[in-house]
Amino acid sequence: MDKIKIALCGVGNCASALVQGIHYYRHKNPEGAIGLMHWELGGYLPSDIEVLAAFDIDARKVGRDLSEAVFAPPNCTTVFSPDLPPSGVTVRMGQVLDGVSPHMADYDDSRTFLPADEPEPGQAQIVRELRRSGAEILVNYLPVGSEKAVRFYAECALKAGVAFINCMPVFIASDPAWEARFRQVGLPIIGDDVKSQLGATITHRLLGQLFADRGVQLDRTYQLNTGGNTDFLNMLDRQRLQSKKISKTEAVQSVLAQQLPAEDIHIGPSDYVPWQKDNKIAFIRMEGRLFGDVPMNLELRLSVEDSPNSAGIVIDAIRVIKLALERGIGGALEGPAAYFMKHPPLQLPDHRAKELVERFIMGELADEESDEVLGPSRWGRAEVAG
Repeated sequence: MDKIKIALCGVGNCASALVQGIHYYRHKNPEGAIGLMHWELGGYLPSDIEVLAAFDIDARKVGRDLSEAVFAPPNCTTVFSPDLPPSGVTVRMGQVLDGVSPHMADYDDSRTFLPADEPEPGQAQIVRELRRSGAEILVNYLPVGSEKAVRFYAECALKAGVAFINCMPVFIASDPAWEARFRQVGLPIIGDDVKSQLGATITHRLLGQLFADRGVQLDRTYQLNTGGNTDFLNMLDRQRLQSKKISKTEAVQSVLAQQLPAEDIHIGPSDYVPWQKDNKIAFIRMEGRLFGDVPMNLELRLSVEDSPNSAGIVIDAIRVIKLALERGIGGALEGPAAYFMKHPPLQLPDHRAKELVERFIMGELADEESDEVLGPSRWGRAEVAG
């Protein structure tokens, strides 16, 4: 099998966990491969993924080998694969745009971004580097709220002819105009806003589905999250949270028997606790009524290492995108996006999305369900036709 050649936009905690994981599972076998949804996916193993280019804006990462940059401050995720061999990939300077919130300058250097004193490359330079590297997939790990920067790199992916995985809550795959552009040039895309392998949103969704399946009326719910990584520090600027709150809220609302009024549902990041580092703590409360309108409530506390939790999903998304490239499929992959992402083009129950992912991997494409299995999305096709 060929290698799966990727580029990274952002070398933060999530990229660190992914790069560590590629190396970590290279030394495992199927029996010892704890933490994967698929050891082998479409013939590809985790170790078949190869990073050929990387972009960041932090002075402690730009110009360094990727194997060193993934451990540089302000990264603070768990180091579970410390002996990374030199990658031969030098982290290149990227575009800052709105990728750094101004308030982060008020914090200690070890916790915030330090933009490198280097010229920012234009679109043509980024595109040239993507082409030179031979990357076929660009994985976007930019900070929450980087609306202009995410669109800049999505445009670079289109011009360079590479597929796109949008792990952040800026709506690209779920935007009809952007999705149509990827489909028209035959490039697959998965997005937007990656779910964790076992995180607050997927747990909240499954509990919401459980309420619906068991006939329990859900009256109100909240999900509060705290963490100490740069993502939580970045999100102290509440103006950067709009798309994140939409993404997380819609992911839960979509599985409820009845959508809740806005005043009865609150989902979103809550505060920055520096000593938590990459550990994320989620508090979920659900209030409802059982048989006879008898009240009940459920409270849950979930503690997870945030970045490895996302890498467990992205490592499958990369391999699914590779299969789409091999099969000549362009546009949004609706079934996989519904399983891997919080704000996909088409929200589906998780059991249905999982089924479609497995069918996609096997290449089973029933005509009557090809919209959901393959993409492109229905509204995307209507947008172009219109």
